[in-house]
Amino acid sequence: MSPRLLAALVAVPVALLTGAVVFAMGMPGNTSEQPNATATGPVTVADRQLGERATVVCRALVAKLPDRVRTAARRPVTAGSEQNAAYGDPALVVSCGVPAPSFPSTDDVWLLNGVCWHATEDSGSTVWQTVDREIPVQVSVPGAKDGSSQWVIGLTTAIGSTVPSASTTPSGCTTAAVPTASISAAAGS
Repeated sequence: MSPRLLAALVAVPVALLTGAVVFAMGMPGNTSEQPNATATGPVTVADRQLGERATVVCRALVAKLPDRVRTAARRPVTAGSEQNAAYGDPALVVSCGVPAPSFPSTDDVWLLNGVCWHATEDSGSTVWQTVDREIPVQVSVPGAKDGSSQWVIGLTTAIGSTVPSASTTPSGCTTAAVPTASISAAAGS
C-alpha cells in the first residue's frame, strides 16, 4: 500500500470525526429538555398574593406576552393567569411578581435586549430573574444554562415595555440607554 493511500485512509475519517465533534460543541445543551410546541394542556403553577401595583404591572405583562416563544406555543396555567404564563413541553414558565432575587455581587448578570437578568440552575431547569425591574419577573427554562438565554430573549420586549425599570440596578446592568422616542425622531430626520 502506498504511503499516499494510507495517509488518505487515515486523514479522511479523522477530519470527518473532528468536524462532527466541533459541530456538536457549538450546539446548545440537551435540546430534548428544551420546550417544544406539542403540549396544550394547562401547566401547574403557584398563585401568589400580589400588591395592587404588582397586580396591575403583571396583568399588563401577561397580556403583552407573545403567543409563541421560539417554537413553543403558549399554554394555559392552572392558577394566577394574571401573573403567570407557560410555553411548550416541558413547560417554560413565566412568573411575574416573584420575590426579588438575592445573589452575591460577584455573580454574573446578563443584559439581554435591554433587560438585565441573573441566572441559576435549579432541579433540571435554568431560572432567570430580572434584576433591573420594579416588579421582578422569573422565567424557568427546562434544561441546562447553555442556550437557555435564547428562550428568555423572546420575552424581553414584552417585559421591557410593561415592567418599569427599578430605581437601582446591579453595576453589570448599566448601559447608555437611548429613549425610543429619540431613536424614532433621529430615524425620521
